[in-house]
This record gives sequence, structure tokens and C-alpha cells, in this order.
Amino acid sequence: MSDQAASDQAVSEQTTGDLVSACAAKAYAAAPSLAGASDETIDNAIGEMAARLSSARAKVLAANAEDVAAAEAAGMSSGLLDRLRITEARLEEMAEQLRLLASVAHPPRSREVGTLDGGYRLIELSRPVGVIGANYEARPNVTVDVASQLVKSRNAGVLRTGSAALRSATALVKHVIAPALEDADLDADAIQLVPSPDREAAGALVDLPDLVPLVILRGSGESTRELGRRAAASGVRTLAHADGGGVLYYDAKADPGFAADLITRSLDRLGVCNRLNLLLVHRDVYDTALPTIQAALDAAGVRASLPPHTHPIGYEWALDSDREATVTVAPVDDLRHAARIANTETSGLAAGIVTTDAAAAADFFAAYTGTGVFWNAPTRLLDGFKLLGVPETGINIDRVPGPRGPVTFTDLTLRQYAVRPV
Repeated sequence: MSDQAASDQAVSEQTTGDLVSACAAKAYAAAPSLAGASDETIDNAIGEMAARLSSARAKVLAANAEDVAAAEAAGMSSGLLDRLRITEARLEEMAEQLRLLASVAHPPRSREVGTLDGGYRLIELSRPVGVIGANYEARPNVTVDVASQLVKSRNAGVLRTGSAALRSATALVKHVIAPALEDADLDADAIQLVPSPDREAAGALVDLPDLVPLVILRGSGESTRELGRRAAASGVRTLAHADGGGVLYYDAKADPGFAADLITRSLDRLGVCNRLNLLLVHRDVYDTALPTIQAALDAAGVRASLPPHTHPIGYEWALDSDREATVTVAPVDDLRHAARIANTETSGLAAGIVTTDAAAAADFFAAYTGTGVFWNAPTRLLDGFKLLGVPETGINIDRVPGPRGPVTFTDLTLRQYAVRPV
């Protein structure tokens, strides 16, 4: 029996829970290799990942071609296929992001806070979590994004992706990530990929608080929310990104030509969370602006859902594979009305205003409480790489203290206080 056949047989004989637990145990054992590594060693590993995206290009593209062919045969929508597909250009973009990440300075691992009564010094230390899980859908680039963020933050990881991208993710871990860690003298077991397409693997991943205390959840709507609830019941913390949908308020003083261009630029990709989803138009200009708006949507290959709506006003079209090429358009009384809808009827991911009136923009900024707010700019910019120059593990839209917005490697650490004599 070949090594691959023996491996496949072993996988088939294990339950999904056993597989996830085994991956978590390997990552846990390898975590100290990353925790104790120098900045130079960590950055060398990430740089080697970038190099191997080129040297292993043929293997990665071949695996992805199989995933895409299978997804097409199964009737996957064009937007989801776009997220699944790796092109030569996208592979180079992934490599460039890794090179940039490797060049980003590491934050200090200790910081002097001050002195305490009795002759003591207070020091704030930054420590890795240990092992962080990640569950994400059919987006192969996320395999590299998350793995590199975990390595940069000195955390081991257990990755679980949807069945549609499993071949691509396997090739990336086997031919890019693991050998890059080895070349940097780090334990290759530090990044694990669950080798099962079973959806229960996602549930099993959030049931291991002693091995995987934090799990990043990226996915679509209710399935991700349910994983969050299961994680909470198991005592596992999550950084969840279940819902999105960008909002744009078209002000009475918007420049029509600029607004039309902004609408089109906000729809360059339809299967992503930060695309334009809801367009709210000041009632005073709604009738005159609508033909220009529809022309802009036509240019992007998108239809308008106009009043009266048969769906909730904040319905996220990116999660609807049959109707993702849709934007909801509705009139509003003023910018406060628009902000109120964006705050209460949408996920709170991002909202923008298009206007020539600086005072109106300032009022909108004050009224909107979501994760990202924009003036004359597309909500597509709410992305870790576009905003911060590093890949993201996801976008956190929680309304509680903690990392909010694009989550990057600097957010994946624990704070520890140390007290010592002066």
C-alpha cells in the first residue's frame, strides 16, 4: 500500500471529531516552536511561503483547477466560483502580501507601564494564545492569509475549510506552508489542515477549549452564528464574521457622476462582504438620481431591488447565490434616517456617504456606529490589506470592547502583567 493510500485509509477509519482532535494535538505540541522563535525566524518563514507560492505554482493551480471544475459541475454560482478560483495574478498577489507581511515590524513583546508602591516595576507583556482555530468557506487565499497571520503572531493553528476548496487548501499547506516552516527551522506541524470535507469538523473545532481556546469564524450567516453559539457553550472564544453588506447613502448634495462611478467601483466583486449591498438615496433627489443609479448598476452587471421590497431592507445579497447580482435601493428622509437604517437594519460592517457637503459627511460620521465609515470612498476598502497593509484573518463587527474591524496578527495575542522589583 502506498503512503498516500495508507493515509487515506487512516483518515477514513477515524471519526470527524477524532480527526480534528488529532490536528489540534499536533498543533498544540508544535506551538512552543513558534512561541520561542525570534522575529527574524518568523519573518524568514513567511518570506519562504511567498517564494514557495512561485516554486509550487503548478501544483497549487492544478489542485485549484480540480476544485473549480467540481464546483462548476455542482452548479456553484459565478460569485462563489470567483472566490474559489486562483489565477496566476491572484497567486502573485498572495505572494506579494506575504512579502509585505514579512517586512512589517513586530510590535514590542514587553512594555514598561510604570512603577508601583513598594518599589515595584509594572511591565505589560504580549504572549501568543497558543493554538488558534479558523473555519472558513471556499476561499483558498484565506488558507495562506490566516496561516501567515498565525505564524506572524507566533500562534499555531488548526484550519478547516469547506469541501469546495479542500484540494486547493491541501496543496497550499503541503507544498507552501509546511515546507516553509521547515526551511525556517520551525515545526511544520504548527499549521494543521483538517483533512475532511465533513461539515461536522467545524463543530468539532469549537469543542476543544483546552487545545484550541480561540477560533476565527468566517462564513455565511446562520451557520457561522450557530458555530458561535456552540463555541460559547463549550467555553471557546470566537472572532466571528458571519454577516456583512456595505451601505451607501446618496446625499442630496452628491455629485451624480462621481456617485455613479463610486457605485460601480463598489461592485467589482459580488461574493465579498464589503461590496455595496444597500443604497439609500435622499428623498429629494431620488427620482432624478434613479436613472443614473440604474445605469451604474447596469455597468456593474447588477440589478436594483426597488420599493416595495419583498425582503428585509438589509438583506445581504452576497449570501444569496441565486440573486447575488442585486443591490437594494430605497429612498430615505435624510442622513440621520439613513444612518439609523444602517445601524439597526444591517450587520454594522460598513457604511458610507457620497456628498460634496463636508458638514453632512461629518454628521454621518457621528451618526453611524458600525465598524467602518466612509466619505466619497467605497466600503470595499474595509479590508485588512487595503487599510492596514497586512492580510487579515477576518473582520470583527462585535459591538463590545476588543479587536474590531479587520483583525490582523497584532490582535492575536494575550496581555500579561508582570511585576518585579525596581
